[in-house]
Amino acid sequence: MTSHPMASRPDAVKASYDTVAVDYNELLKAELEHKPFDRAMLAAFAEEVRAGGGGQVADLGCGPGRVTIHLEGLGLDAYGIDLSPEMVAVARRSHPHLRFEVGTMTGLDIEDGALAGAIAWYSTVHTPLDELPVFFAEFHRVLAPGGHLLLAHKVGDERVHLPHAYGHDLDLDVYRFPPERIAELLREAGLVEVARLVREADARENTPQAFVLARKPEASS
Repeated sequence: MTSHPMASRPDAVKASYDTVAVDYNELLKAELEHKPFDRAMLAAFAEEVRAGGGGQVADLGCGPGRVTIHLEGLGLDAYGIDLSPEMVAVARRSHPHLRFEVGTMTGLDIEDGALAGAIAWYSTVHTPLDELPVFFAEFHRVLAPGGHLLLAHKVGDERVHLPHAYGHDLDLDVYRFPPERIAELLREAGLVEVARLVREADARENTPQAFVLARKPEASS
């Protein structure tokens, strides 16, 4: 389906993920075990954050916490934020020693410059390209100077509607983005690209996948 300007629908996203939370967790909780390139980008992100002195890392759009717990395993002080209360409930049950909060990525309850790192692991895929600058500006705001952002997204230039997924009827739009445009929008938000990986789709995917590591520059003296 060819893309066209369309406002994002956070209420539909929230309702859909509230519906699928338990089954989503069961289906995807071991997914990273089969994706070495994804793990490599997460490891690079973690190493960059640790090299910068560490600090709090937010998994933005954390879902049931599968990436949050992986980040903890990489030595990071990670916690999760998600729009869906049911996803947060599943994350808290699955990883009771970690912190998970309900929140929105366009209005994070985080002080300016508080984070050493942030991850948006496929959590912007329900947002049209022309609305992403609001998200990226918020990511820039909460990152400390020198902090890192890792963003994962599906590659393409189209919108796909999902009426059914994870064993449930849903109402979700999924957007695929050109990696060059994502890098450009991050740059316009003040985030400097450090590395980019585009890998081909695996057996369970329909499109290539992209991962962008970006950094908030140090404050100039």
